[in-house]
Amino acid sequence: MSATLVWFRRDLRLHDNPALRAAVERGRPILPVFVWSPEEEAPWEPGAATKWWLHHSLASLEKDLEQHGSRLIVLRGASREQLARLVREADDDAVYWNRLYDPALRDRDERLKTDLKQSGIDARSFNASLLIEPWQVATKQGKPYQVFTPFWKSWSAAFAPDAAFTPPRRLLAPQRFPQGLPLDELGLLPRIDWAAGFREAWQPGENGAQGQLEAFLDSTLSTYDRDRNRPDLPGSSRLSPFLHFGEISPHRIWRAVQERTEGRALHDASAECFLRELGWREFAHHLLFYFPDTTARPLRPTFLEFPWEQNAKHLHAWRRGQTGYPLVDAGMRELWHTGWMHNRVRMVAASFLTKHLRIDWRAGARSFWDTLVDADLANNTLGWQWTAGCGADAAPYFRIFNPTTQAEKFDASGDYIRRWVPELAELAGRALFAPWEAAPETLRRAGIVLGRNYPRPIVDHDEARQAALAAYESIRS
Repeated sequence: MSATLVWFRRDLRLHDNPALRAAVERGRPILPVFVWSPEEEAPWEPGAATKWWLHHSLASLEKDLEQHGSRLIVLRGASREQLARLVREADDDAVYWNRLYDPALRDRDERLKTDLKQSGIDARSFNASLLIEPWQVATKQGKPYQVFTPFWKSWSAAFAPDAAFTPPRRLLAPQRFPQGLPLDELGLLPRIDWAAGFREAWQPGENGAQGQLEAFLDSTLSTYDRDRNRPDLPGSSRLSPFLHFGEISPHRIWRAVQERTEGRALHDASAECFLRELGWREFAHHLLFYFPDTTARPLRPTFLEFPWEQNAKHLHAWRRGQTGYPLVDAGMRELWHTGWMHNRVRMVAASFLTKHLRIDWRAGARSFWDTLVDADLANNTLGWQWTAGCGADAAPYFRIFNPTTQAEKFDASGDYIRRWVPELAELAGRALFAPWEAAPETLRRAGIVLGRNYPRPIVDHDEARQAALAAYESIRS
């Protein structure tokens, strides 16, 4: 009997998986396949943190499939060639997959679908990663949205998530599985093990995603609107990497929030605040779909002339958490240790790079791309352009976060800074947030010598702010 090939990509789950569901409903044997072809994602090949997560997520998927009487066939090479070979060898007459929206992958998938159909193969793709497709919402003029609030209002009130899908206990398997590669042969894990902090912080895979969702619903959802900006508290969902790798469906999250609030999620301040963040993710993919060049070019053409600084020393200090501004340094060190950074601190750190240091937002986007376990092309692009002031619905360029007052407001206890910048742990109050202002005796008692065991600020806030405003005025005129 001919089989249905299900091509897994960033949909590494069995529940609420539309391609798998369609294959089950077709009633033929199912051949699950993953093809490692990072070159096809150029110029945004997966970064080091992404590859670490992907390895463990694939290992989890392998176990889940085995428990359902199936196997994951792991291959490496050009997707078109590998899939065509499997179709021939396994006598497949259908290839199903879930859509991706990154520009390079979208073009590749469209060509592949055309080739398969011309060969008589039933080739279908489905929406597994978004609540709505990018083309399903438009302005009254039929154009893509560039402002979030009307985008959110246009569909959220009438939105209903897809029905749940639970895979059968046994997936119909082919008589013989083709030969694949051991997962380790993909070389996704680092040769030098720098991921101990990742292992402490995360459990990749569908089970890990479900556990994270349940923990969020039980302990965080009810206070999300109040605590989400507090890096010293467990106030965020931490679902972003699970969503990126498709280990959980956004429809499943939406349904769970609705159930927890008894169907009143959009009328509950905290739940609605969280669902708006899912909407922001949708907005990012909407923008990337219609403006694919924004991964490399600002959406606002004026910023093509912005006088960015070329300062490798400052960029290195920022990346290593050695700027002399404790909140920025805490965030960048959290990123290096766990592959993740609290969203409020992401905004502060990104603002510091683009406005205090006036380093091109694209350098920051590349840095985050390599170090974030939730590195997502749409979200990364929107976030950096928003912070730099050059994208859709952007924060005005003249809105420059003061990293000291941001720390005082959102890490008032100083617990977040003390955790990630332990050399400052003996300081308190204003001295912790701005150690360069502390009295010499205060620093001495805390064992701090500025410039030796903690850096002096690499730029002065007031001077950097004025320079950034002058640079902005230069492109306005």
